[in-house]
Parts: sequence; C-alpha cells; structure tokens
Amino acid sequence: MQIQAISIEDYLLKVPEERQEVFRKVFDTVNDHLPEGFSQSISSGMIGWGVPLERYPAGYHCTPGAPLPFMALASQKNFIALYHMGIYARPELLNWFTEEFPKYSKRKPDMGKSCIRFKKMDDIPLELLARLSEKMTVEEWIETYESNFKK
Repeated sequence: MQIQAISIEDYLLKVPEERQEVFRKVFDTVNDHLPEGFSQSISSGMIGWGVPLERYPAGYHCTPGAPLPFMALASQKNFIALYHMGIYARPELLNWFTEEFPKYSKRKPDMGKSCIRFKKMDDIPLELLARLSEKMTVEEWIETYESNFKK
C-alpha cells in the first residue's frame, strides 16, 4: 500500500486513522534524533531522509540526480516499516540493533535487509529507534555508501 502524497504533512494526514498517532511518534522520534545534515522528502511513496545533492552531488547511483537515501518510513498495509540503509550496509550496526532490541521490546525483531517491520502498534521501541537514528552522521553514511555500493 503506497500512500500518494505531495508533502510530508500530506503523507502524515493520509496514514490510516488507527495508526496515525503511533506513526507520528515514530516519525518525530527519527526526525528529532537524526544527526544534522539529512533532509526530508517524499520518495517512492514513503517519507524519506537522505543526503541532499548540495552535500553529495553524485547522488544515488540507482537514480541519478536524486539525493542519496538513508532512512525511510512507510505505512504499509499490515505494518509500519522503517528502512535504514545503515543496518543493511554495516553488519556491526545490524548486530548492535538486533542485540539491543530485546532490551526494548518483548517481541522478536521482524526485519528484512534494511527494513524493520512493526505489526503491533503498542510495542514499537521508540527509545531504541531514537538511538538507531543517532548512530550515523551524514559523513559516515557517505563513506559507508561509497565503500559498499560505489565499487
């Protein structure tokens, strides 16, 4: 389920009513804890945070001329999804996250390569998501991206 939106606020208003409050909490948590320098946008039907072209003119290799994506947040049909390219690109960050998760949630993490899925709205570990959001600066993400994806 992709939400067609023209702005961040438009997206937030179109999230299904039953998950609007928790979705906004996740959005605010990520937004408030990301290091300075990432910019927000709507991309691929999601709210995204990335490295603006002014800071990294090479942009994203898959979509020339587009900012370098870093994190994204989406309201999917059956869950909220948080995508974090750092946990995909840095095994030590993934290991940290999966080791910390049980300290913040009674559930197992439901994850894909860069995706963290939350199906139960009452058990989203916001404090852990805040810590994850703080873990990588723009400079560190560019360095990681270039060493992993631009070979």
